[in-house]
Order: sequence, then structure tokens, then C-alpha cells
Amino acid sequence: MTTLAQLKAGQLAGATRLDLACGLTEFPREIFELADSLEILNLTGNALTSLPADLHRLTHLRVLFCSDNAFTELPECLGQCAKLSMIGFKANRISHVPAAALPPQLRWLILTDNSISQLPDELGQRPLLQKLMLAGNQLTHLPPSLANCANLELIRIASNRLTHLPDWLLTLPSLTWLAYAGNPVEMAVTVTGDDGTPNIPWSELELGEVLGEGASGIIHKAIWKPQALPVAVKLYKGTITSDGSPLHEMHACIAAGLHPNLIKVQGRVIGHPQGQAALVMSLIDPSYRNLAALPSLASCTRDIYEPDTRFSLDVALRMARGIASVAAHLHLQGITHGDLYGHNILWNATGDCLLADFGAASFHATTDTLESRALQRIEVRAFGVLLGELLERGEGAVSEDLIELQKSCCQPDVLARPSFEEIEGVLSSI
Repeated sequence: MTTLAQLKAGQLAGATRLDLACGLTEFPREIFELADSLEILNLTGNALTSLPADLHRLTHLRVLFCSDNAFTELPECLGQCAKLSMIGFKANRISHVPAAALPPQLRWLILTDNSISQLPDELGQRPLLQKLMLAGNQLTHLPPSLANCANLELIRIASNRLTHLPDWLLTLPSLTWLAYAGNPVEMAVTVTGDDGTPNIPWSELELGEVLGEGASGIIHKAIWKPQALPVAVKLYKGTITSDGSPLHEMHACIAAGLHPNLIKVQGRVIGHPQGQAALVMSLIDPSYRNLAALPSLASCTRDIYEPDTRFSLDVALRMARGIASVAAHLHLQGITHGDLYGHNILWNATGDCLLADFGAASFHATTDTLESRALQRIEVRAFGVLLGELLERGEGAVSEDLIELQKSCCQPDVLARPSFEEIEGVLSSI
């Protein structure tokens, strides 16, 4: 409310970013007084149903967030905004996406958790499109025109109504991070039945401090009382995240099984007083830390590393071998991680590492089909991006074999990329 008062009093002249979350039901016209400077406008968490037809007067506007409002369609005025490249309308009531609403510079589109059953074919006519977030809608198919989006790297289509993955999707040259859990196509191969994971009664756990919180849940430090064992307990939220359903994440965590580069699942919590889903996991040694930070608005699909981050070749190789090994293990279980990124890797000074966060994981057939092979090779590109980031920050000379491996993992021909078993072979020979 203070910001709204400041805006109306003319005290925000020259502002490049404006955040307003104060129960707005109408777009404040005073925002146009910032037309000469405003680049990022965040109207998340209001009660808006429309935007003004002359929104294009904000000639410098690059980023617009309108999540958690009451829109029923994506406003057509967005398409007239010449510089607008990032649009976020998560958790509205959108059922209609007009072609006219898609600006020419569109790079990053977030329509998670709406009621969309169809997207316009014109979406594939936005050549800069790099990140597409569509989880939690009612889509039965994707526009075939998306096959033209050579820069499209990240797609989230979990929790929709897709009965198959189109052939063109599996041949996109830049596709790197794909999440499609909770669709009929994925549920047909999801492992069911008794997985042997122990049930741990809620009454046996004593929760302590919060260790972290993400979109899918909250992680607490805890004591598993019968064993007097310090553990971590992840309490899952029930809402759709940008990746998909937190319950699908929990299922993938369990199905992933045991591997030295995974956080061990100790058991599934039963008897939570509110019926909340939860897992008990091994507590991670405090020497581990995140390898990177989440991508920024500017980097879009690329992680952010501390400027002084450097790795010895031994440490970089140790991490690369660990991640290749755990990815090969997951693929054998019929799981793609979907979010193989530095920000989901925990590491220590010697190069020991753990792959975490299964929020974007999906199941595929364990038999060797063209589809399962392509899904695995899409993830190989993610490894190639990661390997490139490690090598860029490496100390000392990098072998030609490593450089060639990185290029091979990122080549545009999806099926020509190596498998993780082949990648392990190259890494072990260096």
C-alpha cells in the first residue's frame, strides 16, 4: 500500500521496477507516468481481471508478472508491447489464450495452473521462445508449430491431459529440460505397487528447525525417535508448482532407489494429523552446498554462479562422473530427472555431489524405444550444459576429450548424442 501511495503521489519517477500487491481490482493509470523507465512490472497477488488496451505505452516494459489474479484470458494488449519478453500469469482462471496476446519478442511464458485446453498455433511463430511453463492445465495436445522453436530449451507440461508426446517435441535441437509427469502418456508407464519403502509413523518424528523451503514443500531437521537418528523430513505441499505436482515428485524420489549420488529416502510418513504427504530422508552433511543459484530474469535458462567460483580439474571431473553415474542409474529405472541443473546439485570441496529436487522428474518406458532413447538424450544435453559450466570455471588445461564430450552432448541431433553409459566411459578414461 505504501508503494501505491508513493506511485499516486508521483514519488516513483524513474523507477525501472514496480511491485504492487494490494488487492487491486483495476490497473492503476498512474503506472503510465513511469512509461519512460519501467522495465519490470509485478502485479502478482491482486484481483485483476483485465489490463488496459494501451499497455503498449509502457515502451520499455520487458517483464510482466500477473500471477495469482482473476484473469480468464491472456490479455490481447500484451501482443502490442514491443519489448515484452517475459510473461507470467500463473494461478489465474485462464481458459483462452488469443494469438494476439503473444508479443513478438516472447522468450519466457508462464501459464502454470490455469484451465487452458488449447494454445494458438502462432505460439510457434515466436522464434526467441526459450522457456515455456504450462503445468497444471487441460491441454490434450501442443501446437505442432512449436517444432519451429529452435531456441526452446525448457518445457513444463506436467499435470495436463496429453496422451502422447509428439514426435517433433523429441527432436527439438535445443530442448534440455522437459517435465511431463501426471499426463496419461506418463502414467501409463509409472511404476505401481509395493516399492518396499518403510512406513514411518508421524508420532515417531520430532520436528526441529526449517532447513529449507521450495515450491513443492518444506524441509525440517528432525529426530527419528526410535533410532534417535537425526534426519530430514520433507512435508509436501498440495498445490501445483511450475514443474508439476509435488506428489509426483515424492513418487519419483522413492522410485529412484539407492545411489551414492542421491539423498537416501529412509521412509514414507504415515499418520500426519492433516493427512499431509511427507518423506523422511537422510540428513545431508553441512559441508555440502548448492553448486549454483537459480537462473535470473536475464539468464532465463542458465544458472548463476558466484563470480569467483573455480574448480580444480580433479574436483570438476569427480562431480561430472558422479552426476553422469546417477543420471545413468535413473534412466535404468525409467526416470528422467527433468531439472538436471547446478542449482539442484549439492557438492563439497572434494567434489562429492548429490543430485536433489525431483520436482520435474517423469517416468518413461524402461525398454529401448526411440521415444525412451530421445527422452534420455534430451537429459544428456542438460549434462552437456552443466559440464560446460564446470569446464568454464576449471583451473588448468582441459583435455580435448572433455571438450569433445561436451560438444557431443549438446549437438542438435538428439539421437546422435551419447548415452550416459557412454559418457561414463569417456569420463573414466580421462
